[in-house]
Amino acid sequence: MRLATYNVEWFSSLFDDDDNLLDDDGWSGRRDVTRAQQLAALGHVFGRLDADAVMVIEAPDQGRHRSTVKALQGFSEKFGLRARSAMIGFSNDTQQEIALLYDPDSITPRHDPRQSEDAPYFDQVLGLDVDVDANLDPIRFSKPPLELSVETASGFAFRMIGVHAKSKAPHGARTDAEATRISIQNRRKQLAQCIWLRRRVLTHLNDGDPLVVLGDFNDGPGIDEYEELFGHSGVEIVLGTDFKAETQLFDPHVAMALQRRLGAQPTTARFFNWHTKRYLSALLDYIMVSPDIAAMKPSWSIWHPFDDPACWRDEDLRHALLTASDHFPVTMDLDV
Repeated sequence: MRLATYNVEWFSSLFDDDDNLLDDDGWSGRRDVTRAQQLAALGHVFGRLDADAVMVIEAPDQGRHRSTVKALQGFSEKFGLRARSAMIGFSNDTQQEIALLYDPDSITPRHDPRQSEDAPYFDQVLGLDVDVDANLDPIRFSKPPLELSVETASGFAFRMIGVHAKSKAPHGARTDAEATRISIQNRRKQLAQCIWLRRRVLTHLNDGDPLVVLGDFNDGPGIDEYEELFGHSGVEIVLGTDFKAETQLFDPHVAMALQRRLGAQPTTARFFNWHTKRYLSALLDYIMVSPDIAAMKPSWSIWHPFDDPACWRDEDLRHALLTASDHFPVTMDLDV
């Protein structure tokens, strides 16, 4: 079984209000990329992934007149993908849904949200004191995580949670001081979301559920100067790096980043910085697994066109990866 997570930059802009593909020469949400070019690149990448399930981050919009499922299934039909069925959980108002595109012959997923005394449903509100003023602050997910119960064709049952955590970028800041204030405020909210998610993770691990948590966390070890201020990245909170081994999640790319703070690190995203006129790389996308799944010796890959030799040698794939999105897919292969 191959699972993947893939953040597709402004996937929604490739569809009209009737969820039909906009396969034309109009500009996409990608810099200097037309909609036809991005669609062709995405079709090539999804086809080469050939995954049993892809957690699509920034999936097409769900609303009164738009359907994420219809859009994704239309995309899959156009490119003849094996992953041809789609589902979402709680929708949001950001035009960036979290959705699963999957092969119904390989797996059977079901939207199965959970709640507990200290962690309500992800579309509700959690009270946490994030600014240390002895008052509970209302924490909400702008993009509620997608909780699934999944069974493979061979009968292996596991839980899967798709995540798109809040960005920490200081959008709207007009001064350096305002940027700092907004960054700290956003970091607190992002960490609070990760605490909420960690509580759900602990419930599943204590219940003995095999678990996969995957998606874009907009965060990682050593990613910015605010980590020192707060002590941990949100990713480390979700992994449970301070907990006993049996209640920790595992992702090999996080392990590498934690061991090599100053050396070369794996990256999953590449952004153009308009101020410096250069590209920045970051490790933002993860596939974390529970100890029982880690014991099955999965194999992880980041489909990075410059870091993965196979992706680099394949010129068509390399070009498609760079055209399709500012993130690159992460896959995990598991023998079940």
